[in-house]
Amino acid sequence: MQSFLPLLLFTLATSVTPGPNNLMLLASGVNFGLVRTLPHILGITIGFGSLLLGIGLGLGALFTAWPTLHVVLKLLGGCYLLYLAWKIAGSRAIGETKVGAKPLSFTQAAAFQWVNPKAWVIALTVTSLFADPERPYFSVLLVALTVIVFNLPAIVLWTGFGTALRGFLSRPERLKIFNVIMALLLVATLIPMLR
Repeated sequence: MQSFLPLLLFTLATSVTPGPNNLMLLASGVNFGLVRTLPHILGITIGFGSLLLGIGLGLGALFTAWPTLHVVLKLLGGCYLLYLAWKIAGSRAIGETKVGAKPLSFTQAAAFQWVNPKAWVIALTVTSLFADPERPYFSVLLVALTVIVFNLPAIVLWTGFGTALRGFLSRPERLKIFNVIMALLLVATLIPMLR
């Protein structure tokens, strides 16, 4: 595949930039550590991979046929992001064991990819730029595998950053400020959706 290097660069650029997934992983790394965040990481990886495959194999055409579907997706994604921001802002102690204080599960993280506006934009862009219309099934599979393989270390890195901050943020007042900032940044990711 001639476009492998551009695909790799695109994947790395979109994987390391802040977005809903990376901000949630950073906060989860701080609040729960790397090991407890692993299901969240794997959910993002598998969920985004399945979204890429779905779009690459024709699901993206639904937006053209039914533009209202795009609006519904934005609303669902926006509401879920606001809910997650609220949960992050309310977390007050590292490794809390109270009811409701737990990292996203594999299923929640995988399902979130299907309503994550940034994930849709990336998936639509990467499949339109790098999938070969002459060999759609093979190229979409190759693109999805490439993105999955090179996205995984980037999202683990975000979680690792959070885990590294656990010591500094072990004081409740620092953690409170951090979680509120992470929640506000997560809400800020909605701004491009409003345009």
